[in-house]
Amino acid sequence: MNLDLFRSLLAITEHGSLNRAADQLRVSQSTLTRQMQALESDVGGKLLERTSSGVALTAAGHVLVEKIKPVLVQIDSVLEEVRRLNKGQSEQIRIGYLMSAAAEYLHPALLALKKTHPEVKAKLHDLTPGEQIAWLRRGDLDVAIMGQAGEALRNEFYLRKFAASPVYVALAETHPLATQSSVRLCELKGQKFIGADDADMPGHNAWVKNVCRAAGFRVTFTENAESVTDSFAMILTEGAVGLFPDYHRKTRVAGVVFLPLKDADVKWNLYVAWQRGAASPALRTLVDALMRLKPKAGDGNLLK
Repeated sequence: MNLDLFRSLLAITEHGSLNRAADQLRVSQSTLTRQMQALESDVGGKLLERTSSGVALTAAGHVLVEKIKPVLVQIDSVLEEVRRLNKGQSEQIRIGYLMSAAAEYLHPALLALKKTHPEVKAKLHDLTPGEQIAWLRRGDLDVAIMGQAGEALRNEFYLRKFAASPVYVALAETHPLATQSSVRLCELKGQKFIGADDADMPGHNAWVKNVCRAAGFRVTFTENAESVTDSFAMILTEGAVGLFPDYHRKTRVAGVVFLPLKDADVKWNLYVAWQRGAASPALRTLVDALMRLKPKAGDGNLLK
């Protein structure tokens, strides 16, 4: 149905007169009459009846006006939001992030956003990388901050690498390698590695396989951990080892030690992904702040 027909009906209801409603809508009275005839044809009955003082709603007309008014208000709100987004304007930014990386990366960027755009509200959603990807695809996030999983988004969203974190090996303090100050990846040959469910950490296991293959061995996974906390439990109870980005080593877990990898070429990349289309000034500020945290070579232009 044509939404303008409903808007015309509301105008007639407000003024109680076809003539005054036509003046407000800047259409002829005959045009307005034809619109109401079309609407009554669509709903299958009369919506208006003439009175000595103008026009009045029928019982069906009252029901339609009561039900359709909030719908039109919602539609107008949605359309206005879409127009603002297409113009690169918005009163809020919906940000998906990982809590473990927030203090080092997200919080400084949020301070820069608050300083230059105090009117913009940042709505934060602590989500797994898999959840962030799903929310981005549904349009429920404007921007997402994630690790290696961001590689999967290159063809769907704007994507930039903003950090390359050193990688640490997490193992039990009773592990034979735990007394070392650092470890080479090749020294982990024969160890059981902790995996991650692809729905939560897309691409994680493939990344572990690739870096281990480059170190000269095929990886063996013990099982997929359901969370970071579950990973630490498996390290303690099963003697497994895990590869984690630098920011995870700040987590204090009794019985678990973190050793830096000597393999300088093994890094955990961090990405910022955002919806295609016009980027609001606030979103550009947030991405700029993330990109300035550490200098990167070869990342290309900041924003498209």
